Amino acid sequence: MTAGGQGMPTELIHIGFGNYIAADHVVGIAAPGSAPVKRLVQEGRDKRTTIDMTSGRRTKAVVFMDNGAIMLAAITPETIEGRVRLQRSGSRPVPMTSDGGTA
Repeated sequence: MTAGGQGMPTELIHIGFGNYIAADHVVGIAAPGSAPVKRLVQEGRDKRTTIDMTSGRRTKAVVFMDNGAIMLAAITPETIEGRVRLQRSGSRPVPMTSDGGTA
């Protein structure tokens, strides 16, 4: 897949339940438990820049994008990081379970 149909291909990261994010637009990934991260998520909700991609599950990772958007994911930051590593190493994708995790 390419951005805008030209240039470098966009690397997509599967974050569970059929949801993907563009790897080249990720600024950081955090666990949702700390007060500062909770505050940023709430500010994002207030500004309508938070996108909940958890399919009703508990938020396990908060992904900050370069455009200011905040993505909520139901998989851990470590799982997302592992998927990026696998994708960049050229390994085959890990099969997904029905809950969005890995088999």
